[in-house]
This record gives sequence, structure tokens and C-alpha cells, in this order.
Amino acid sequence: MDVEQLCRDYGAGDVVIARDLTEIEPQDVVAQFDAAIVDLMLGGASTLDFASRLRQQGVPFIFASGHSDADEIKASFPGIRLVAKPYSGDDLVEAVAAACGRGPLV
Repeated sequence: MDVEQLCRDYGAGDVVIARDLTEIEPQDVVAQFDAAIVDLMLGGASTLDFASRLRQQGVPFIFASGHSDADEIKASFPGIRLVAKPYSGDDLVEAVAAACGRGPLV
């Protein structure tokens, strides 16, 4: 599944795909993203610190990952949804919509 195309199909303007955390400016993530889909491992590195910055700066996000420890995510990020791979496009879109405070898509 092409997550970038899926996001565009549902109305996203700019979609940033990062294969490594060094591709993302560490300061002021709120200026870079309206919402985020975060894999737990990116370029061989944990993204939990990045996810913490998203949460601190009020950027809505979800985790979407095949590397999942659901208990750790629930404990460290209560209220943040983990969509486990393999997932459907509908699951991903619904999770992002919910994170952004929107109801189910019709």
C-alpha cells in the first residue's frame, strides 16, 4: 500500500515521507506537520523521542508499525492509536481522522 497516495486520495496537500529521522528538522515539528503517521522504527532507530516531541507540540499522530509492543505504546503514549501492519487503508485513514478530532469518514 502506498501511504503517500492514500493520504493524497483523502485530501492531504503536502505529504512528507521520511526514511530516516535525520530528514526531519528536530526543532518546531508543529510548523512542519499538521498530522503524522509514525512507524516505531525508522532507519533502524526508535521514533519514540520524535513521537514525544509531536505530543509535546500538539501535533496529532498515530503509530503504524509492524514492530509493535502494544503494551509499551499504551503505557508511554496513552490515547495514541497503534495501527499494526498489515493494515488496510481504511484503518489508517480512520485512525488519522480520529487523531485529528474528526469523526468516521463517510
